[in-house]
Amino acid sequence: MVMNSLTRSQKLSNPGIKSLSARMDSNLWRLLLITIAVFLIMGLLRPHTFLTLRNFRSMSYQFPELGVLSIAMMLTMLTGGIDLSVVGTANLAGILAAKFLISMVPAGSEGPVGVAIFGAILIALGIGVLCGLFNGFLVSKAGIPPILATLGTMQLYMGIAIVITKGYAVLGYPEQFLFIGNGVLWIFPIPLILFVIVAAIFTVILNKTAFGLHVFMLGTNATAARFSGINNTLVLMRTYLISGFLAGLTGVIVIARTNSAKADYGTSYVLQAVLVSILGGVNPSGGFGTVSGLILAILSLQFLSSGFNMLRFSNFFKEFIWGFLLILVMVINYLSTSYQYRRRLERQKRMAKA
Repeated sequence: MVMNSLTRSQKLSNPGIKSLSARMDSNLWRLLLITIAVFLIMGLLRPHTFLTLRNFRSMSYQFPELGVLSIAMMLTMLTGGIDLSVVGTANLAGILAAKFLISMVPAGSEGPVGVAIFGAILIALGIGVLCGLFNGFLVSKAGIPPILATLGTMQLYMGIAIVITKGYAVLGYPEQFLFIGNGVLWIFPIPLILFVIVAAIFTVILNKTAFGLHVFMLGTNATAARFSGINNTLVLMRTYLISGFLAGLTGVIVIARTNSAKADYGTSYVLQAVLVSILGGVNPSGGFGTVSGLILAILSLQFLSSGFNMLRFSNFFKEFIWGFLLILVMVINYLSTSYQYRRRLERQKRMAKA
């Protein structure tokens, strides 16, 4: 049966998918409680600094770039893979866009700003797509495990960026370009608006399109997906291409927000993007995950990060906490899944005896 013809009613009539849906709902409720708990704890610890409009505005500028990277990471994890090169891709895309921008509009000159900004964005997105395609080729055509392929390309993209910049930051963009990373539309920061748009688009793609269904089916069982008529190679190529595109978009947001492009910017984002995806309910083995869960995970981590800054915790301690949380969430998810599996087996045995 070709999976394109699988309708929503057929999906809902499948007991396995019903069970998955119930499990995802429980994950979302658990995440919502964690997010509220983190918010309340940080608010109680630092009420005069955490519960302020200035802090909320600061957070709304900070988390969108990690949020877009996390969606890119989530997409590849849904197929059973991973993309460790998202930060390297974002930095390379941002550096090449920045180089183009300052060559078109040098500091203090009156160049074609609109054309330069449009060209810089196209370059960043194009580089992201090319990097994603290369990752997809290595994973789907060359058969290299995703974790090894993207670990290699992470170093490759970072190395290219260092060669181009010699390790220095690329600075000096037009004010109009900085609006993308620091501007406000009414009361909403532009990076936050971009993240909401991306999250909405991928909620629709994953839940309402044949491609989204193919991604879930491929992550659940690649062999079954292939015998169901799904072109696994094409799905993987598209998934990594989209992941690279989102990394390129992140590169634009980052250089516009920080007014600089560096080869080693945001290296900790790789671990945080994996943590956000797993905390958001994405199965590391593929097949399960929602954008809404990922959004709750980002918010809870952002509350934690802002609270840690106010409590003056060091960056090393924060790295320790991210690593600890990642292991803790995976253990909890494993124990929860094992418990549900045992309960299902016991229920089936009781039904068989009856």
